[in-house]
Amino acid sequence: MLLKLVRNALGNVIVFVDWVSRPKSIQRSPTEQIRVQSAFDGLSLYQFRACPFCVKTRRAIHALGVDVELRDINKEIKHREELQEGGGRVKVPCLRIENNNEVTWMYESSEIIEHLQQRANA
Repeated sequence: MLLKLVRNALGNVIVFVDWVSRPKSIQRSPTEQIRVQSAFDGLSLYQFRACPFCVKTRRAIHALGVDVELRDINKEIKHREELQEGGGRVKVPCLRIENNNEVTWMYESSEIIEHLQQRANA
């Protein structure tokens, strides 16, 4: 019980520090924003709020100035089940990439961020 209390407190500190120090989003022309955002269609990030690696990934998404559907596996049991069934394990962050009815699951925050940056710059 004490460990859970400490973990929750640290999680809230991480989320607060993220909120206070969040980087500015890239500013684009409306036409360019539509083009870049379309490259992010079919992406979903399985995550939970206080996970440090999820925070790192969400910060990168925010800095890129795009929207990616966030699926919190602690708030929605169906998201946890989708992650288990589709990705094969319950580990976050995990990026679900749907392209031409084919689904790929990408774990590891650094790989996810690199993938997102490549999409933004394509």
